Amino acid sequence: MRPVKIVTDSCSDLPKVLREKYDIDYVKMNTVRNSKETPASLDWEYFSPKELYDVIRSGERVTTTMVPPSEFDKYFSAELEKGNDIVYIACAEKMTGSVNVGKVEAEKLLAGYPGATICCIDSLNACMGEGLVAIMAAELRNQGKSAKEIEAAILPVRNNVNQFVTVHNLNALKAAGRVTGSSAFFGNLLGVKPIIVSDPVGNNVPIKKAKGRLNSFKEVVALTAEAVKDEKHPVVYIAHADCEDEAKDVAEMLKEAIPGVETFITYIGPIIGASIGADAIALFSYGQSIVRFFQQ
Repeated sequence: MRPVKIVTDSCSDLPKVLREKYDIDYVKMNTVRNSKETPASLDWEYFSPKELYDVIRSGERVTTTMVPPSEFDKYFSAELEKGNDIVYIACAEKMTGSVNVGKVEAEKLLAGYPGATICCIDSLNACMGEGLVAIMAAELRNQGKSAKEIEAAILPVRNNVNQFVTVHNLNALKAAGRVTGSSAFFGNLLGVKPIIVSDPVGNNVPIKKAKGRLNSFKEVVALTAEAVKDEKHPVVYIAHADCEDEAKDVAEMLKEAIPGVETFITYIGPIIGASIGADAIALFSYGQSIVRFFQQ
């Protein structure tokens, strides 16, 4: 069986320590500021998190691009030349078309590599939710699964990744077209903080509201506790948009609410950060299907 490489993209927000632990690569999107494109590095090579989020706090808009075709060509070609198959875990198609760009480039390249496989999978998630799906794929790879077997195992469980996000308001998400417009009022009521999830097809949707910042933290913690209640060894990833002290507070709240929980704190990366805005807190875990919020 051919070796399998797991690759994700800049939207996954996987820090280096996790990429190295699970042997996961990523292809880069770009941020765009003053018409200048900069590779969206998850290692913050070109600017610091504070620099990015202070720009956003100032009111300046930072936009983003998909993964360029040339980035896919470069990475896919190099791995195919090594004799590897590839599983690409992509940001939700509802957020970016990168998964489709990957599929097009993969089809072109595979014509020259008989017997090779490239699986491009819509994670139906973003940020560490996408990262969590990539970790799942890496664990399956480590169990000896083929690329096609990994794809078959991942597709049915993508909705078991739970995302609960609280933001100060929905302005940045609305401007970037990353949240359903009918719910935009949630973030504009005085002191009201929306709670956002990824719906079953990958849209960002506010499902609840909390009065005040602290109550929004309590709400996402309670929702996460319910999501992981049947997990034997729950792990919750906490991603923040330059508000680390608050992320640590949320980690302590999780430890009080969920016996034996393991927490991991990281930054919301440059692509997601440009869309979600400063001071967001997002919790990600594997557990009950997110479909439960959308059943009639």
